[in-house]
Amino acid sequence: MNFRQRLLNGESLVGTFCAIPHPAATEMVASAGFDFLCLDSEHAAIDRETAENMLRAASVWSIPALVRVAGNTPELIGAALDGGAAGVLVPRVNTAEEARAAVDASRYPPHGSRGAGPGRASSYGGGLSGYLGSANDDIVVAVQIESVEAVQHVAEIAAVEGLDMLFIGPGDLSVSLGATGGTEHDTKSLQDAISSVVEIAKQLSQNIGLFRLSTDDVAHWADLGVSLFIVSSESMMMMAFMSDTASKAQSNLKKY
Repeated sequence: MNFRQRLLNGESLVGTFCAIPHPAATEMVASAGFDFLCLDSEHAAIDRETAENMLRAASVWSIPALVRVAGNTPELIGAALDGGAAGVLVPRVNTAEEARAAVDASRYPPHGSRGAGPGRASSYGGGLSGYLGSANDDIVVAVQIESVEAVQHVAEIAAVEGLDMLFIGPGDLSVSLGATGGTEHDTKSLQDAISSVVEIAKQLSQNIGLFRLSTDDVAHWADLGVSLFIVSSESMMMMAFMSDTASKAQSNLKKY
């Protein structure tokens, strides 16, 4: 069963963002036991060539890798998919029209207008016919819900034909809500917005993904209907581990 079928079947899936623009880092993350990876070309310094090499590294461990593209354009989406991505995560989608554009750029005719070319995904043209026949069934198309406008239009977005998942980005959503002060009111505003998206998506039988900084509350959100989680990133985990190690080492040496 491929990754898209696992997602559509509602299987619980856990991945992480890959933000370090080097295939060695991706290969290490791929060996860690996640269900999938997501290369972050929106916020990290990952260009097309680097992304393709990182996708190669993920394939060493047979781990599906999505690409969070930098924007909702056919060129960026097509490049990620031609490089062998298992799907795309499209940021800043606020309307059904924008969601349809993401789907259109990701699917071959008659379900979209993605261009066919001899990239890595089609074995550089050698397997193009077979890839054209299976890609529409195999590629995941997910869009990020991360603004007040997107929350207001979530029912229309969730109903877009060919869309596989709504992925909630709490960071940007909190900024859009003006809920970044860390107060109890801010926390409740963000939680309420996320919960409303989850509830509407469930009503429309749309799959839901969510970013979490840690695993502390994934069970809570899974109980509410979230099936896919991207937890932190390899760079954030590395920074946290290094800071903790340095602090502990310095504390232990204070007695000398």
